[in-house]
Amino acid sequence: MFLRAKTRYKDGKPHRYFSIVESRRAMGGRVIQRHVLYLGEINDSQRAAWCKSLDIFHDGRREQLAIFPEDRTPPPLPDHEVVQIRLNRLRVSKPRQWGACWLVCEMWNLLRLDDFWASRLLPSREGTDWLGIFKAQVVYALLDHGSEWRLHRDWYGKTALADILGTGDAVSDDVLYRCLDKLLMHKRELFSFLRGQWEDLFRAGYDVLLYDLTSTYFECDTPGSGKRKRGYSRDKRPDCVQVVIALIVTPEGFPLAYEVLDGNTSDRTTLPDFLQKIENQYGKANRVWVMDRGVPTEKILEDMRNATTPVSYLVGTPRGKLTSLEKAFLDKPWEIAKNDVLVKIIEEDGEVYVLAKSRGRFHKEKAMRVRKLRRLWQHLKELREQCPSRDHLLMKIGVAKKEAGRLFSLVNLKIPKPDEEVSPETFSFAFNAAKYRAVRNREGSYLLRSNLKSEDPSILWQQYIQLTEIEQVFKELKSDMAIRPIYHQCDQRIESHIFVAFMAYCLQVTLKHKLKPLARGLTPRTVLEKFAAIQMVDVHLPTTDGRHLILSRYTEPEDDAQLLLHEMKLRLPSQPPPKITNPNP
Repeated sequence: MFLRAKTRYKDGKPHRYFSIVESRRAMGGRVIQRHVLYLGEINDSQRAAWCKSLDIFHDGRREQLAIFPEDRTPPPLPDHEVVQIRLNRLRVSKPRQWGACWLVCEMWNLLRLDDFWASRLLPSREGTDWLGIFKAQVVYALLDHGSEWRLHRDWYGKTALADILGTGDAVSDDVLYRCLDKLLMHKRELFSFLRGQWEDLFRAGYDVLLYDLTSTYFECDTPGSGKRKRGYSRDKRPDCVQVVIALIVTPEGFPLAYEVLDGNTSDRTTLPDFLQKIENQYGKANRVWVMDRGVPTEKILEDMRNATTPVSYLVGTPRGKLTSLEKAFLDKPWEIAKNDVLVKIIEEDGEVYVLAKSRGRFHKEKAMRVRKLRRLWQHLKELREQCPSRDHLLMKIGVAKKEAGRLFSLVNLKIPKPDEEVSPETFSFAFNAAKYRAVRNREGSYLLRSNLKSEDPSILWQQYIQLTEIEQVFKELKSDMAIRPIYHQCDQRIESHIFVAFMAYCLQVTLKHKLKPLARGLTPRTVLEKFAAIQMVDVHLPTTDGRHLILSRYTEPEDDAQLLLHEMKLRLPSQPPPKITNPNP
């Protein structure tokens, strides 16, 4: 390791910034310099102190050895080099995370992703192992999160990925960024390949497709350019530019396609392109598209019904539509779809409408309504007692309206006129009984529409609630894979960052379905945390001739990890072979 200085000119003056850099040997004998620690501007005495404390380490070579303690005379062994070790000087160094990295790589092998990527990410003429670099990025996205710079500087050295993948002890930051530029061209082929793998491994079905959109924001102060634009933020970050992600998954959570769209893209404009995309990639088939309200327009639904080969759909409908259909539903019988869910169906204008009532959702919406109305009522009572100025009163009412949302319409307000003082007589409020009863009666209900006239209404409801699976996918991408915030600015790098996150999700959903037959409550995140406790360490055994025998060993798994290995039918690999350093000069 050594100090590296970089000179930058700021305000016409030179400034020297120091970093501690470590030289590591990578594949092909190349040397990579890894940034270990940023020191900033330091004075001469500090620089001397850092230089004094830095050590340089040398790599060793592998041999077959016979080991004996230094206090015993070894017997003659003609086929082995005999080495006597000093047991009283044994030491353990370089603890690094091994178990979770190994498990993620096992999921990679289960999907046979090397078969797909080996011919597409060939090593460079300089010896860069692009496939190994890409694997490291995917494992990093699944187990931890952050920028490529953090992967280069900190995370990679704290894991045993170099031991598992057989790559160098360090990865260059510029190589990580350049690897991102090699991925997007293979996205469509990859999802076709993964579809076949999931079908073979888990018998995944593709006759029902879930479609929805989300957004992810950027941590930057610069104005948006390219796809980075301001729009409706699902992350509650309207202050940041964003991109929109449109996704298609199966009810089991297997992704089939996704697209990265401009941050100001309207949900209603995206569906036609995806219908054509899926048909071109996977062919025509009798698929059912399940979507939430707000995604398709009336024109798109009409086109889906009137197409040469009609496209089946099931979509949520705003409850306001129920007003015009209430009379038609009155004489229809309720059917039991689930223990606490009732459904009824009507047919109108070439479509069927399904009204579903859920007891669980009713109690949830009732609790939300009561909580918001109590807060609103208390706020209005405080305003009437305080009697602020009219302008101040209007501002306070605006705040209360924003907090109450649509429930604000359930209260009738009497506001003082511009020339009146605020008093209990000029400012009053009361419930709108008719609106209150209408809202209460519709709580816990869903209104669905579809062109599947022959389907049972209970089946349509069960297909619709599977939209919770795509919401779970978005949740995992944003929490487990930490797809947000994004630090890249170039569109290609942005899409590549999201592509790596999707690759990590593909490994996680594969692990999820491997665990599903074992126990429904066993989550991939729990299992990864269990395996993360398995560490790899280097055991150093000094020899009597001045060398060091180095044994890289992963720790023995705890009982819970051993049980998981047994149930998942996985076997840990053999311990790595020992290494021995050259004798000291």
